[in-house]
Amino acid sequence: MTATTSVVVADDQRLIREGIASLLALQPGVRVLGTAENGSAAVDLALELTPDVVLMDVRMPGMDGLAAAAALRDRTKVMMLTTFDDDEYVIAALHAGAHGYLLKDLPATELAAAIRLAHAGIDQYSATVSARVLRMLRAPTSSPADGPTLTKRESEILRLLATGASNREIARALYVSEGTVKNHVSSVLTRLGVRDRTQAAIYALDRGLA
Repeated sequence: MTATTSVVVADDQRLIREGIASLLALQPGVRVLGTAENGSAAVDLALELTPDVVLMDVRMPGMDGLAAAAALRDRTKVMMLTTFDDDEYVIAALHAGAHGYLLKDLPATELAAAIRLAHAGIDQYSATVSARVLRMLRAPTSSPADGPTLTKRESEILRLLATGASNREIARALYVSEGTVKNHVSSVLTRLGVRDRTQAAIYALDRGLA
């Protein structure tokens, strides 16, 4: 008899989450325990029902999927299921402890297989996301081993970049303007000798600065 993997589906769009849940309910080896409309609801439901896997959208009102994934990282396996394959979201998901990053254009049979594999301990990534992760990990930096000297503010900016925060989110966290954040980000990139904020985030994560 095939083992069954239980799952919770979290997505802020009702038609999408119910559609995903309905399609998964038809797949062998998968049992849908419930659905949630945002990250906080997903965390509450996961703690209540203890599913094997939580399918989590990235962007949701209130607590987003990345924050919810971080909250559940020691409780259950979380796989991001989203339309966004931006580098910053992928990095933030990995940092939050997600066990996969899938795009919503994959067939239901493949999604079900990915859920079962994630439950078995094999992280799952869409092909395009896998290529991006490899590219990011292989991207060279010209910084010395001990790293350049950053100001206190630049160090704060770098740590927030490593979480995948946008300029607006960084500005809110540090109580400064977005223009000020953009200037600091440019300075950080120059000091680190990297070409974009993705490489800066990888630099921070590799050195335990985040």
